[in-house]
Amino acid sequence: MYKILRVLLFVVGSFECWAQRQPEPDTTKVVVLHDVVLTASRLEEDLGRSPVSVEKLSSRALYNSAAPSFFDALENIKGVQMLVPSVGFKVINTRGFGNTTNVRFVQMVDGMDNQVPHLGAPIANMLGPSDLDIQSVEVIPGTASALYGMNAINGMANFLTKDPFTTAGISVQQKTGVNRVHTEDGAKIFSETSLRWARKMNSHLAFKINGSYITGTDWVANSHADLNSGANASTGLLGADNPAFDPVNGYGNESSNRRTLSLGGKNYVVARTGYYEKELVDYSIHNAKADAAVHYAFTPDTKLIYTYRFANLDNIYQRANRFRLEDYRLQQHGLAFKSRSVQALAYVNVENTGKSYNARSMGENIDRTFKSDNAWYTGYAAAFQDAVASGMSVADAHRAARAVSDTGRPQPGTAGFDNLIGSLGDINNWDYGAALRVKSRMLHVEGQLNVTEALLANLKASTGLEVLVGFDHRTYIIIPDGNYFINPEEDGHNLLYRKSGGFLQVSRSFGDKLKLGATLRADKNEYYSLKWNPRFTAVYSVSPLHHVRFSFQNGFRFPSVFEAFSNVNSGGVKRVGGLPVMSSGVFERAYNRASIDAFQAAVLRDVNQGGMSRGESIIKNQGLYKKNDYTYVEPEEIRSLEAGYRGSFFDENLQVDVDFYYNRYNNFIAQVEMNIPRTSNADSISYYLADRTLQDRYRMWTNSMTTAYNFGAGLGLKYLFGKNFTMNGNLTYARLQRRSGNDGLEDGFNTPAWIVNLSVGNSDLYQGFGFMVTYRWQDSYYWQSFLVNGDVPAYQTVDMQVSKKLKQVLVKVGGSNVFNHYYNSFLGGPSVGGFYYVTVGYGL
Repeated sequence: MYKILRVLLFVVGSFECWAQRQPEPDTTKVVVLHDVVLTASRLEEDLGRSPVSVEKLSSRALYNSAAPSFFDALENIKGVQMLVPSVGFKVINTRGFGNTTNVRFVQMVDGMDNQVPHLGAPIANMLGPSDLDIQSVEVIPGTASALYGMNAINGMANFLTKDPFTTAGISVQQKTGVNRVHTEDGAKIFSETSLRWARKMNSHLAFKINGSYITGTDWVANSHADLNSGANASTGLLGADNPAFDPVNGYGNESSNRRTLSLGGKNYVVARTGYYEKELVDYSIHNAKADAAVHYAFTPDTKLIYTYRFANLDNIYQRANRFRLEDYRLQQHGLAFKSRSVQALAYVNVENTGKSYNARSMGENIDRTFKSDNAWYTGYAAAFQDAVASGMSVADAHRAARAVSDTGRPQPGTAGFDNLIGSLGDINNWDYGAALRVKSRMLHVEGQLNVTEALLANLKASTGLEVLVGFDHRTYIIIPDGNYFINPEEDGHNLLYRKSGGFLQVSRSFGDKLKLGATLRADKNEYYSLKWNPRFTAVYSVSPLHHVRFSFQNGFRFPSVFEAFSNVNSGGVKRVGGLPVMSSGVFERAYNRASIDAFQAAVLRDVNQGGMSRGESIIKNQGLYKKNDYTYVEPEEIRSLEAGYRGSFFDENLQVDVDFYYNRYNNFIAQVEMNIPRTSNADSISYYLADRTLQDRYRMWTNSMTTAYNFGAGLGLKYLFGKNFTMNGNLTYARLQRRSGNDGLEDGFNTPAWIVNLSVGNSDLYQGFGFMVTYRWQDSYYWQSFLVNGDVPAYQTVDMQVSKKLKQVLVKVGGSNVFNHYYNSFLGGPSVGGFYYVTVGYGL
């Protein structure tokens, strides 16, 4: 860390010296305005006196960035890690334990959660604002549960949009770009057209309308790394000779599509052939979104706002599996009342997955349309014996057997193959089809009252005391589809999942130096007892420009709808929610899948290398399989300590922000695989667990038994020098310190130890020309997920843009990852290359 800090200071000093050598030194005084933030305490306050770490970016800073969009620019914020499952689906996280469906991080637009109801997490910025309507972004890189409840245990972002009363007019933006440069099928064109129209009718009424449409081609996920490379190590069949080959981005050769065959006196693990992702999904992107808002102002400080948002997506999406989203529709209706003392929100999010499908289920069930598993394996065994009898080697005999069994297999690119994708994509059972058919809603109401502003103004003026109270209620409504969700208690009725909460926040300023705060929040879910979330904060202002902050807070996360109620049939494995109403009896009767795998592998070794009969080996190794010891899902919990400093130096030209944190997580909500033998005879259990076909397989939502501790720090620097030059640098460090144990179930930390961002730019370098260059480096890290585990290599990227202002027209030419060095932000996802674009905007 010391070396990196030295580099940062050297670069700052170098640019300062360069600026001082310019022939016409700047004589303009730069006045730094003190930012006001809303999200950190639900009250407007000076950014420097925020009691927790918060990052704020203005619309100008976002537009001047070298990133293609404001959402992409969030990757360069201190503390933020971004995963890229797709061009149109990017996931932001802070402070560790991230994944491609990050239910621990909340995204809001003007205070309204824009999550997809059945997932409990947003799909990137699909239901959010466009570049034309973004006013600012506030990011809290840390726990915010005491004020916001639900999922905000890792952090949250609030996207604040423009007010039509103050930003009226028409603005248009056309972004045209190209990606997938230097790929086997050539570069692809990208286009995004955006429109904003806002009008102030009179002093009381204003409205705005936004719309954008994106077309393009997605990045390709095409890793051939073998997830099952050691399956046949006992027979020496490795690498290209492994008949159980299971590539990361190949589907139809997973564990549910494999069997152990006894051939020629040895046991071999054999997988069906499967298909690669690029053969199963359409990588074209067609994303449309629009919103409209009507603002009525009773007074300048008192407004009633109705907002409607709509999005329709054709895109790639990723959970444990990869999905093709087609005609996927999201909507949000919201009503907000805002005054100096009262804030109230009511909104509903509506989801319809349209014609979307699961790529993994599509691959395995296309295989089964031409030949059942039993028929395929029977033919394979016969062809193998014939090949060996003809003198072939064992490896060649396996290849020959596969070729015989695959005769007549549907071929990608043919009309018949495309027809199968269409027909299976409409079958809503993943044992036979691949459809994702979910319809859901989320109703949310909340309100808050600034008691001292509304009722006790004199108390606030005389003592500095400020009291804020609030409440919220949320109901999820899921329409059972028979595959993803069922209602086990009231067949034919919708699933309802409800939660209510409230908070009391008291803060007091002691002069201009010290401000103390305490918050207590209570949340009640109908399936769990009352949960209490306290927060204690202190801010000490050494001077008006230097502030030190401390905080402690607790946070809970209730299981999402999917974690609580899922009921997915997926290729012989049933994924079941962790509530007792869904999974009663499964936990009690099941055996741990990992121990069963170890048991089966030991049997395989003994038969192939030890000369034992299969029965003898089963008896010998039966002590390896273990009864399941997990149980019904409970809320996840975090306790977090944080300290920080924010200050300004050199006539406020240098701004510094530092934060440190220490977290403890309990009861990670995660999945565990377990199997139930199809017998109640104790003497037969060993034989049933040795045979995959004699077990019912489950993937259950439960809690890890491990307590995890992690800590980290961040350093942010912003330096203004020369004439309009800015330099930004930030450094983020995150580390998983230790675990109380290692039951293998806790979520992966999935976070690099080091992330570095450096940028330099000038929005008006010469006669309206501006530029920005951003460098990003991310350390290697270990990725853990249900799809694949392994090391993600370190990578570095350079983004740059050059802009020109022409009266009301702004032209921006730029690129992200301009050197086109393909990288993976996580394992199992796509390789991300360069993206080059030209943006022309009017009325910005």
